[in-house]
Order: sequence, then structure tokens, then C-alpha cells
Amino acid sequence: MKDLMVFAPEVEAALAAGKPVVALESTIITHGMPYPQNLEVARKVEATVRDGGAVPATIAVMGGRIHIGLDDTSLEGLASTPGAEVMKLSRADLAVCLALGKTGATTVAATMICAHMAGIHVFATGGIGGVHRGAELSFDISADLQELSRTPVTVVAAGAKAILDLPKTLEVLETLGVPVIAVGQDQLPAFWSRDSGLAAPLRIDDPAQIAAAAGIRAKLGLEGGQLVVNPIPERDEIPRSVMIPVVEKALAEAAEQGIAAKSVTPFLLQRIFELTEGRSLEANIALVLNNARLAARIAAAMV
Repeated sequence: MKDLMVFAPEVEAALAAGKPVVALESTIITHGMPYPQNLEVARKVEATVRDGGAVPATIAVMGGRIHIGLDDTSLEGLASTPGAEVMKLSRADLAVCLALGKTGATTVAATMICAHMAGIHVFATGGIGGVHRGAELSFDISADLQELSRTPVTVVAAGAKAILDLPKTLEVLETLGVPVIAVGQDQLPAFWSRDSGLAAPLRIDDPAQIAAAAGIRAKLGLEGGQLVVNPIPERDEIPRSVMIPVVEKALAEAAEQGIAAKSVTPFLLQRIFELTEGRSLEANIALVLNNARLAARIAAAMV
């Protein structure tokens, strides 16, 4: 793997010394928001991980190699590259991007794969993919769910976005044997909102106990990781009662315009941003920082 992976010196030193490291995805940088706001947020997330006592490792593919951690020059270069020029990588695309020598941003699934190969056990993100509305006809189910069932990384997220079919997403995770652990509440969070209307299967409030559960899974020989669902701070949330009508309106517009497949999610997120007058993006930033704080504490408890 040495010919395919490049470690930032800070990350390499931390791993060698057994210090806590938190993986971070790069899709949020390249496809989540415009430049230079994306760069500012990426720097804030990394700083939040450091403030929590861990080393951040933003993961991306550049020049035919997987970069485990980016220096500030590389981070700015990635942030300023137009999204159309960056491949959005999941399990299916990772090897092709490397073979072609292209630039690629890692989604949840690809970040998990790369983090595991690098020896990083905790990953902070915004939200995971899931089962899309109408999946019983389209079979549109994110590869993130399968990855959680096979790759031993603890993923800290604010749940799945409310544009998805949350009951079916939870059901698939249960079928795949993925522990879904809520923090600080008994309800499953729904990304922008603290409450999805669904009960969380499991609850652990202590980061050290979450870390211990990951260790015990490994001792038991159980495949896969853990999904830690961390609700957005109350001051930053958009309540479910406000978000549901917005999401339904955006979904209806997508259906009217015949938007389908990979175009659906970007369309929905943009319309939700417009309909909430930017509040959805502000909430997104707040929850990512909140997840980075918790991930750092979990990573620190694992060493």
C-alpha cells in the first residue's frame, strides 16, 4: 500500500506514537459548499479536532495516491478546485480514480475504507447516506450502509438527512447488524433536526464506553463499524416541524421536474438551502463541528 498512500507528517507521527487521530471526509469540501467558505469550514473542523486532543486526517485522492491528511496548501488546492473536476468517490470509484490519476473526494464509504487501511479507527462526518424515498422501485440505497456493516470504523454523524427514508434506513442498518448508538437522547436525530420521530436502537452518553464497545466488537470478531448518531446542538437545529414541509416541497419539485438518480440529492440540498434562506447550511456547519468534538473524545478514549 505504500505506493498508493501518502501520510501527512503530522498524521504519520501521531499514528506511530499511538496518539488519537480522527479521519475527515473531503466530499463536504468539494461538493458541499462554495469556495472559499468550504476552505474556512474545513480549517475549522480540523481545528476542532485538535482542540479535542486528536490529530485530524482529511482524506482525499490526488495524483493517483490516497492522501491521509492534507497540509494547508493541499487543503486550499482541493477546496479551490471546481467540483465538476473532482470525482465523488465511494467503494466502486476509488480504484478507478487512483488508476486514472484523477482528483477524488471521499464520501463516507470511501473515507471509511481509507481510514481503516491507514489504521485510523474514528471518523467524523456530517451525515451518512441511506435509503432514498421510493427505493422499493429505484433500489437507490447508499453504499454507506453496506460499508458500515463491513469496515471496522466508528463513524460519528448527525444521522441521515431528512430527504431520505429514515425508517427504511434504520431497518437496513438493523438488518446489516450495524450498531446505531445515540448520544445524549433516546431519539434518532435527523441531521438538521434533533428528533426524527424514531427511537434510537441504542444509547451511550460516555465517549469512553463508545470506544470500549468498538474494542469489544473487535475481540468478538464482529465485522463492521459503529454508527454514533450525535444530535445537532439545540441552539443550531431546525426543528422537525419546520423541516418536514420544506423537504416535502423540495421532493415534490424534484418529481415535477423529472430529476432522478445522482442529480436528486444535489438538487434537494440546494432547494432546501434556498427555502430555509441559508439556515440549512448554517446547521450543517454546526453539526459537523459538533461531531468533530465528539469524535476527538472517542478517539482519545481508544488510545
